[in-house]
Amino acid sequence: MSSTGSTYGDIHRYEPARESTAAAIAIVLLTVIEVVLVGLFSYGLVGGWGLTEVGNMFLGGLLAGIFIDLAFVLLLYRKEFLPDVMIVKKRRRKWEDLYIREEDVDGTTITDGALDGIKRAVYPYYKR
Repeated sequence: MSSTGSTYGDIHRYEPARESTAAAIAIVLLTVIEVVLVGLFSYGLVGGWGLTEVGNMFLGGLLAGIFIDLAFVLLLYRKEFLPDVMIVKKRRRKWEDLYIREEDVDGTTITDGALDGIKRAVYPYYKR
């Protein structure tokens, strides 16, 4: 993918959502199932179903069903009702992540500033 004419933060591709009627009906049905499962779980907690071994497993199964149903609702919503957007991002080189200036990429040599060090050792008030 070439970034000719694209700058950082530009929208490269924007496809609007499909917004299908079948997905909307499926989300409504899954939401009704979700409300029923949450109601059963809440009633089971208040009723003390979790005090027996079988009731505890049943409540765990209800809770698993709640989260799986919620996952399908969110999956359908993301796929059918959110737009597909691609934003151009700037690829950075490794030295940029370390907050190093471009002129300092190669580092320094051993002799850089050696003469200043000698002058400072001989005369402590030497200014750079």
